[in-house]
Amino acid sequence: MATAALRRFAMARPRAHMTAVNSLRFQRSPAFAAPRVSSHPFARGPHVLRAWYSTDSKDDDENEDNKEKEEQKQEEEKEEEDENKIGVEVVIDNGIATVGEGDNAPTYPHVLAMPAHRRPFFPGVVLPMTITNPEVTKALMSLKESGQKYVGVFLKKSTGGDPLKSGGGEDLVKNLSEIHHVGSFARIDNMLPFDANSVQVLMVSQRRIAIDDIRDEGPPIRVNISNLDNPPFDPKSKLIRAYSNEIVATLREIVKMNPLFKDHMQYFSQRIDIHNPYKLADFAASVTSADGEELQQVMEEMSCEARLKKALELITKELELSKVQQTIKEQVEEKVSKNQRNYLLMEQLKAIKKELGMEKDDKDAMITKYRERLAQFAPGSIPASVNEVVEDELNKMSMLEKNSSEFNVTRNYLDWLTQLPWGKATEENFDLAKANQILDEDHYGLKDIKERILEFIAVSKLKGDVQGKIICFVGPPGVVGGLSDVAEIKGHRRTYVGAMPGKIIQCLKTTQSSNPLILIDEIDKLGRGYQGDPASALLELLDPSQNSGFVDHYMDVPVDLSRVLFICTANVTDTIPSPLLDRMEVLRLSGYDSPEKLAIAKEYLVPKARETTGLHNSETTPESLGLTDEAILTLVKQYCRESGVRNLEKHVEKVFRKVALEVVEDIESAKAAQEAQEAGESSEDTEEVPEDKDRFLITPEKLSKYVGKPIFTSDRMFDKQFPGVVMGLAWTAMGGASLYIETTKVYTKGDRSGLITTGQMGSVMEESTKIAHTYARSKMHAIDPESKFFEETEVHLHVPEGATPKDGPSAGCTMVTALLSLAMNKTVKPDLAMTGELSLVGKVLPVGGIKEKTIAAKRSGVKTLILPLGNKRDFDELEDYLRKDLDVHFADYYDDVYKVAFEQE
Repeated sequence: MATAALRRFAMARPRAHMTAVNSLRFQRSPAFAAPRVSSHPFARGPHVLRAWYSTDSKDDDENEDNKEKEEQKQEEEKEEEDENKIGVEVVIDNGIATVGEGDNAPTYPHVLAMPAHRRPFFPGVVLPMTITNPEVTKALMSLKESGQKYVGVFLKKSTGGDPLKSGGGEDLVKNLSEIHHVGSFARIDNMLPFDANSVQVLMVSQRRIAIDDIRDEGPPIRVNISNLDNPPFDPKSKLIRAYSNEIVATLREIVKMNPLFKDHMQYFSQRIDIHNPYKLADFAASVTSADGEELQQVMEEMSCEARLKKALELITKELELSKVQQTIKEQVEEKVSKNQRNYLLMEQLKAIKKELGMEKDDKDAMITKYRERLAQFAPGSIPASVNEVVEDELNKMSMLEKNSSEFNVTRNYLDWLTQLPWGKATEENFDLAKANQILDEDHYGLKDIKERILEFIAVSKLKGDVQGKIICFVGPPGVVGGLSDVAEIKGHRRTYVGAMPGKIIQCLKTTQSSNPLILIDEIDKLGRGYQGDPASALLELLDPSQNSGFVDHYMDVPVDLSRVLFICTANVTDTIPSPLLDRMEVLRLSGYDSPEKLAIAKEYLVPKARETTGLHNSETTPESLGLTDEAILTLVKQYCRESGVRNLEKHVEKVFRKVALEVVEDIESAKAAQEAQEAGESSEDTEEVPEDKDRFLITPEKLSKYVGKPIFTSDRMFDKQFPGVVMGLAWTAMGGASLYIETTKVYTKGDRSGLITTGQMGSVMEESTKIAHTYARSKMHAIDPESKFFEETEVHLHVPEGATPKDGPSAGCTMVTALLSLAMNKTVKPDLAMTGELSLVGKVLPVGGIKEKTIAAKRSGVKTLILPLGNKRDFDELEDYLRKDLDVHFADYYDDVYKVAFEQE
C-alpha cells in the first residue's frame, strides 16, 4: 500500500485519519486502462502526488487496509452506476475536509522560518528535506528536545544559484527579503540526523500562514505569524463550478496521455476532499511543472474564484506541454519502429539470398576479395613473413563478429597489406635525350644539377638496374611547413583509433610501384617535439643499409625500399642532423643572377602569365602587348630582389592582370559606341581618340602604373665615403647582399678604451669582432708605433639593419678594415667590397657563397672586389658575364687586403 510505502520512506511512525465529505466521480473511460511507462514530468515520485494525505494514527495497518478496500469497493460500485453518464460532474460542498490536522492544528504565535526551494509547500503535501547548514540543524534539534514540532516553510526567492551546490547556505534564512511572506505551517513528523551538521526532516504542511514581522533575528530567524483562513464560498456559484469542472476535465485529458499519472489520480480521487474548490486548486497547481513564482501566486491567492482561475491556467499549460511531448514521443516511436522494420526485412532478405546461393555473407565476401588480391601477385613476390601475417589476419577475421570494433581494425589492416605493390616495379626509361629535353623545357640554367641527373640515368642504363639513391638539392627557399610528428613517416600503431600507415607506405600504395621517386621537401625544417624525433625515423628510412627492411608501425611487416629514389630539398644544410646529411648526396643550387632571371622571365614567366590572364588569344590580345627586356630587368633590380624568381612571377602576372582589365574595358567601350552609332545617335559629340600602337608595350617608365613605386632604389647605403665605414658581402638563404660595417668613437669622460658591438650579431660574429679588434690594435701598432688610438679610445662597431639576425665569420676582414679606417681617419678605396674570415694572426680564410656575393657586389656597383685566396677556384668557375668589369684581388694575409683597401704600394 502507498501509505505503508510512504511510512517506510519517511521513517515515521505516527499516522493521521483522513476524512472525505464527498467523492469526485469520474466517468470511466479508456484512459483508466492498464498503466504504461511514461516519462511525463508529473511522475516526480510518491512524495509529490501522494502528499495529499498525512499520517497521525496508531491504528493497526491490517484494519486500515480492510477499511480502504471497503471504501474502494463502494467507489467502484458508484462508478459503475455512472458508466453511461457523459462528461464529468463535480459536486461542491461547503464543508472543508480535514487534511492531516489542517485547521485543527495548534496555533503558534511565532515559528522558526525555513526555506522551500523551487516550489512552495502547499497544505497537505509531505515534504522530505535535507538540512546541511549547522545553525539550522542546531535550531531543529533544539525544537525536538523542547517537544515543539511546528515550523514555518516559505518559498525562497530565486538568486540564480543551485541550492544543492551552496554548501548549506541556502538552508539558512537571514532576513525577510530572501523569502516570500506567505507560506505554510508545517509539522515535523520525523528527523534523522546524519552527522553533527546535517539532518533529514520529513514535514507535512497544515495550512497557510503569513509573516507579520521578525521576532528573533537568529540566525536562523524566528517570525511572528498569523493564520490565513480560506474565506467562505458559494457552493452554488456557476463560476466556481465551471472552473472546477474544467480543471477536472483537463486533468482527465492529461491522464489519457500519461497512464502513469492515472494511477495516482485514481488513488487520490478516493481519499481526498477534492470537491472543495480550494483543495482542488491547490491539488491542480501542485501537480504541474510550473516555476516557483507562478505557484507562489496560487499560494498567496485567497479568493476562491481567482485561485481556481490561476490553477486552471497552470494545468492548461501543462496539458499543452503534454500534447507536445506526446507528439514528439509518437514521432520517435514511429521512426524507431520503421528502422526496426527495415532492419528486420533486410536481415530476412540476406538470409533468403544466402540460402538460395544468390549472395554470400559479408564476411565471406571480404575474405574472398582479399584472397583474390593475393592471387594477382606473382608467385614468390610476397615475402613469406608477410604471407604468414596475412593468413593469421584472415583466420582472425573469420572468427570475429562483423559488428565488433576489432573486425574493422582487421579489415583495414588487410586492405593495406593486400594493396601494397609487393614485387611490382615500373619499367625504367633510360633515354638521355628525352631526359635532357624535359629538364630544359622546365628549368633554365642549373647546369650542374642537370648533369648530375643525367649521370645517374647513364649509370643506371649501364648497370641495367636503378639503385635507390638519396639526392638532396640545397638552395634558396621554396615554401613548405616543417614536419614534427614521427608518425607521419612511420605511421601510427594499430591500437590507436583512426590509425594509418606513414606517408612512405601511402606513396607505395598510391603509385602501385616498389621503385617510385619520392620527394621530401624542406628537410631542413624538421621539428622535434613530444611526438618523437622525425630525423631518427628518416635516418632509418634513408639509410641504404637499413631501408631494405623498413618496418612501419602500422604495417608491422618489413617493406623493401631499397629501389626507391629519394630526392630531398633544403635551403641550408646547417639544420640537417649530421648523420642524416652524411647519407645524402648534396647538390647546391645557387641563386639566379639578372641575366638568368631575364631569360627565365622571357621563356617561362611571361608566356605563362599571358595564358593565365587570358591574353594568349590572338583575337582579343593587342599586337603590341609585351614586356621589354629593360622592364624585366627593372622589375628584377628594383621590385623583386631575391635569389629565385617567385616574386618576379607574381609581379609579371600582376602587370598582365591590369593589362587584361584595360583590354576588356576597351572592348566594352567599343561595343557601346557601336551600339550608339547603330541607334542613329549623332557622332558629332564623340571625339575620336588616336590609337596608341605601343600602348600595351610595357617599358620601365610604365611599370609604376601597373606595380607601383620601386621598392629598392639603390643597394648602397652611403653615396660618399666616411672613415670607419666599409662595405662587406654576406650570404643568406635568400642569396647575396651587401653588409656595411660602421665604426665610430665614443666620446666619454675619462680614459676608457674597448669595443662596443650592436646589430643583433650571433655568437660566431661576436667572436669575429673580438678577433678583429685585437688584430687591428696589433696592425695599427705596426703601421704607427706612436699611435695611442686604441689604448685611449672606446670604439662602437655596428652592423646596420639591427632587426635582422646576423651570424658567421666572413666579415672579419671588413671589420679590421673599418677599425683601421677609423683609427687613421682615412677612407677606403671607392666602390670597394670585400669578404673573408680572418684569423688572429692575419690569415685570410676562405668563405662560402662566392657566386651570390659576386652578384650582390655587381648589383651594388662595386668595381673592386677582395676575396680570400682559397676562393680563387670558386671565382674562376663563374660565368664570364659575372666576372666582367670587376677588379678582383685575392688575399692570403690581411696585408694584401690593406694594400688594396688603402691603396698602398
